[in-house]
Amino acid sequence: MRLLPVYPAHPIFFEPAKQSSQLWRLAVGTGLAITLYLTLNILYGQFIRDVIQHDVPDIFDQLDRGDTPLAMYLLLASFALMLFSTVVVTRMLHHRSALSLLGPSDRFGSQFAVVTLALIALGIVLTVLPPWDMGGALVPNMSPGQWLLLLPLSLIVVLIQVSGEEVFFRGYLQQQLAARFQNPVAWMVLPSVVFGALHYDPATAGEHAAIIALWAVVFGMLMADLTARAGSLGPAIAVHFCNNVSAIVFISLPDNLSGLALYLAPFGMADTEAMRAWLPVDFALILVTWLAARLALRR
Repeated sequence: MRLLPVYPAHPIFFEPAKQSSQLWRLAVGTGLAITLYLTLNILYGQFIRDVIQHDVPDIFDQLDRGDTPLAMYLLLASFALMLFSTVVVTRMLHHRSALSLLGPSDRFGSQFAVVTLALIALGIVLTVLPPWDMGGALVPNMSPGQWLLLLPLSLIVVLIQVSGEEVFFRGYLQQQLAARFQNPVAWMVLPSVVFGALHYDPATAGEHAAIIALWAVVFGMLMADLTARAGSLGPAIAVHFCNNVSAIVFISLPDNLSGLALYLAPFGMADTEAMRAWLPVDFALILVTWLAARLALRR
């Protein structure tokens, strides 16, 4: 009797990592990637201070709130530094192609497309079906014309953001750990716990910080499952992308990363009762999204 899920396509994904799967390489590589990422972020902050703050004096206040398009573009684009750091470590320390982090190109492209289309269809169905609000009327955040004008760049920076996270957590860490350990606890759970810990933000989420971090752990495990099942990073990036587009570009919380949203939710992080009611719904939605992605991959 098998107690652990079987992923026939997973070895296709982590095969390139086998030639350099030593634990010391993983430890050194992770440390180097984090160090390089933090260093580049310092330089990025200095660039904002020297170049942008001259014309936008309160840019750092905007970045703290994420309540303007410029601030959101700068925040989301910064994840290119995470992507770059992971690529550098993969090339220099593991001596393999950065594209190998994505899985085979034919799988990656087709699976990204089919899952994205499935989730767009799911989003349309969920929009049409009741209930048609989030417990109250949505609040317009910007005019449709302005939103449409910003939409192409908004989609690009969200894709950069989710790609940076997925390539590091489900690409680099999952591949290196799976090449060394068969047990999913190593390659599915451990990176997801780290992913969740980095989403623990009491300053922003208040008393909901722990449950949001737990949500991120579960989300990371679901993305690891999709990656192992698909043999590429395409489905995980597609799900993460569609989820964040929904939460950042379409409907955002009013007090958290709202600068690119067409609408604002009728409640914010400080509304404890509404957040407690909504978080289980949000959790159920990501489970439905994960199931829809798995069904799309079976075709």
